[in-house]
Amino acid sequence: AGPETESSKLSKPATPKPKVTDVRLPTHLVPLDYKLELVPFIIPDNFTIRGFAEIEMNCTESAFNVTLHAADITIENDTVKVMEKDGDNVDIFNYDYDLDREFFIVNLNAGLLAGKTYVIKIHYTAYLKDNLKGFYRSVYKDSNTGEEEYIANTQLQATDARRVFPCFDEPQIKAKYEISLGRRPDMSSISNMPIASEGVPMEGTSDYVWDKYQQSVKMSTYLVAFVVSKFKFVETTRENNVRFRIWSEPNSLDQTAYANDIGPKMLEFFEGYFNVKFPLPKQDMIAIPDFGAGAMENWGLITYRETALLFKDGVSAASNKQRIAIVVSHELAHQWFGNLVTPSWWTDLWLNEGFASYVQYLGVEAIQPELKLLEQFVIMDLQNVFSIDALESSHPISIPVKHPDEINEIFDSISYKKGASIIRMMDKFLTTNTFRQALTNYLTDLQFDAAEQDDLWQHLTAQGHKDGRLALDMEVKTIMDTWTLQMGFPVVTVRRNYQKKTATITQERFLIGKSEEKTTDTKEYSWWIPLTFAAAGRSFNDTYSENWMKEGEQTKDISGMPDSGTAVVFNVQQTGYYRVNYDKENWILLSQQLLKDHLAIHVINRAQI
Repeated sequence: AGPETESSKLSKPATPKPKVTDVRLPTHLVPLDYKLELVPFIIPDNFTIRGFAEIEMNCTESAFNVTLHAADITIENDTVKVMEKDGDNVDIFNYDYDLDREFFIVNLNAGLLAGKTYVIKIHYTAYLKDNLKGFYRSVYKDSNTGEEEYIANTQLQATDARRVFPCFDEPQIKAKYEISLGRRPDMSSISNMPIASEGVPMEGTSDYVWDKYQQSVKMSTYLVAFVVSKFKFVETTRENNVRFRIWSEPNSLDQTAYANDIGPKMLEFFEGYFNVKFPLPKQDMIAIPDFGAGAMENWGLITYRETALLFKDGVSAASNKQRIAIVVSHELAHQWFGNLVTPSWWTDLWLNEGFASYVQYLGVEAIQPELKLLEQFVIMDLQNVFSIDALESSHPISIPVKHPDEINEIFDSISYKKGASIIRMMDKFLTTNTFRQALTNYLTDLQFDAAEQDDLWQHLTAQGHKDGRLALDMEVKTIMDTWTLQMGFPVVTVRRNYQKKTATITQERFLIGKSEEKTTDTKEYSWWIPLTFAAAGRSFNDTYSENWMKEGEQTKDISGMPDSGTAVVFNVQQTGYYRVNYDKENWILLSQQLLKDHLAIHVINRAQI
């Protein structure tokens, strides 16, 4: 729905129109700074938000309009002002509302000039709905008083910042934010940054006060967050000097101890892993009674559904503890990979989520090694997604997104779990030291900016070449395009020559239940495959690939196989995203080995077999 005002009551067509696909904003204005003042009236029969937005913008090319995103908000047209910074007003011609694209367009009589800085000011009303998106309301029962209490909180990913304030609501368009939240004196508020001035009197009323926040770092609209509530918190500050708080409704505060223990430690782990300091002075995490996702990585204010953050000893199951550890680790990883460097457009969201879905395991392993989570990866993610990706109806990880509505339609376990699996594969075929150094370079070079997957591939290639871990005639993009741009995965068949101690390797697409009907898919599927192997009873620690099967390569001969009486295992620790089949004799040797001494084969490869 578009912003409804007196000037925008457009009649709806009787039959649904096809979705527009040219939904991108014009590029002649770049926001530098938002000043937002929001007063949520958390009152039954009201539930509105009084809003004011002031956006400072740099003009990069001359134009006669200011075009912003706005949806489900009522803009007071006669309050809208456009002016040169520290200068004169720019005369407004009229206002347009493009409901299909959710654009609010201010048409101007005089042109905006390239190189100049302009300011737009807008008063408006937004709505505190209970639809789990935008700035919305949630309700819980206070067990002490028996009364219902309301909380106002945000969920802006992917495209719901526009329901809270007029803005440039695309992930690559980053700006700084100065946020002021109005609240009743018996409530508190939190946002991305620490409060600069708390409880400042509000002009004309004693019923509400202002909390004014420090200016944020440069960030995307979808990461803006605020909560107004009567919640309480526990806090920890570790050596990295980041204030870390866990918030919940008062009667659940005794369930925050586990998150309060692991959260700050995981934040420090990721600072070390990425070798990039956490760029904010504080990190809040809050358990929300009504929350659509599992959690949301808003920068400095991560929101969770209660089951993903709260744990009660003696009541919660042990599996809940593991679930909390995984989700907390995932969201903290996003503070760098996703927040500091953000996908330029939703097409690359798979990389954002796939990456966090892999390194979440590393965060848990570092802080809670007794959970042995890295050993569970192949069961929980890799083999789990194999069952979907082996179908003819699968889809590539990377799919172009035109309309934002498509985001939830196409991002599924292929995007998350296959994404995590192929990023893990890349970590191993480059080696972890090279992989981590490339990530540090990527996050440092592109901090507070946006990137596409090819930017990451370039950094990984450069470091791989520098460290001698990737042959100079190979590029990560060439390898990874075979895994991201086509669906499915290969089965690698190993046929040993027991006399010559060699093996012949072939690859083909692995399919379950191939349809009888003629398929329209005539593509010849082929991948760049990192090949690793180990003899039963020998070390399974080396996951670096000396041998590659190239895209289009039909067969490959490999030497160095063990003696004829010893089983060989390909795909060491199942780091490659592929299945392995063997000749009958090697299957017999594997079976005999498992019966005789299963510990001669790595636990992950036993899970693989």
